Amino acid sequence: MYVYLLLEFQSTVDWFMAVRIMTYVGLLYQDLIRSESIHKGEQLPPVLPVVLYNGDNRWQAPVDISELIIPIPGGLERYRPQLHYLLLDEGSYHDHELATLRNLTAALFRLENSRTPEDVQQVLQALIAWLQSPQQSGLRRTFTVWLKRVFLPGRMPKVRFDEIQDLQEVHSMLAERVKEWTKDWKQQGIEEGLQKGLQQGRQEGREEGLQQG
Repeated sequence: MYVYLLLEFQSTVDWFMAVRIMTYVGLLYQDLIRSESIHKGEQLPPVLPVVLYNGDNRWQAPVDISELIIPIPGGLERYRPQLHYLLLDEGSYHDHELATLRNLTAALFRLENSRTPEDVQQVLQALIAWLQSPQQSGLRRTFTVWLKRVFLPGRMPKVRFDEIQDLQEVHSMLAERVKEWTKDWKQQGIEEGLQKGLQQGRQEGREEGLQQG
């Protein structure tokens, strides 16, 4: 037996995600039937739908299609569709929960949820130890590319990372620039807070928003 793994990546909350997932699964089954991968009399393979969400706000959308459909009275409840997807909301996990796991996915979540350069360095130390064997060279390279092309430019937009080729080099670079990086993060936080404060001040017609920002 084999199991299909359906992955959907989200940075924003989609209230009707369950409808999209049901559509994806239905289209997958239709394709298997059309391509004659499944024949008459055979059963369709199970599908595990996974929604990986990394947005700032916590996920509030229903995880089962049945929660989006009005309950049907008069004995028709059995005909209401049901399809549940597995939600992985990165921001809902606390660092102390993830830190105890020797798990690459947990390490990725910790990096994306990190609030200080020290947090990032701790995760990098663990990744360097876990991925030191030659068999893990592909994963080391993948993490390195993601760090220098996606993660680090978002934290340090004025710094170039083209020459970094390995996780150890990332760790060494952060150790050298940790003071400057902390200053950059702090400034970004001040600017974001000020902007939110200005917006709130305009909306509520008072100056408390600026002070709060």
